[in-house]
Amino acid sequence: MTSTTGTTGASPSSGLAPEIAARLKRSADGLLPAIAQQYDTGEVLMLGWMDDEALHRTLTTGRCTYWSRSRREYWVKGDTSGHFQWVKSVALDCDADTVLVRVDQVGAACHTGDRTCFDADVLLVGGGDGADSGPAASDQ
Repeated sequence: MTSTTGTTGASPSSGLAPEIAARLKRSADGLLPAIAQQYDTGEVLMLGWMDDEALHRTLTTGRCTYWSRSRREYWVKGDTSGHFQWVKSVALDCDADTVLVRVDQVGAACHTGDRTCFDADVLLVGGGDGADSGPAASDQ
């Protein structure tokens, strides 16, 4: 795990290209939500947080680097778990306030050991016409 005692947000010490940094709309704490998605299936894997430096590291190393809000340090997905995220592409949304990182996920993406962070608590299946709405089929 790579760590730092630095602060988040737009930082002159970040290696992020100035033309990219200027476009970003960060939260009050200098972070952007980063959605990790399996590149070939479209499966949404997890949500992490990036500041300018984490985004720079992700763009230049080919591995997802996130900012841990609880530990206040950078972490590279897979360094401790072996469940790597190999970057295939990185895109900024239309509002420039969210990053989509399309990855090749090796192993579980979720810290619980699940493939994705969105497997365990399904609130609605289907929807719209009411035919499949309501609790997940396994809950009925």
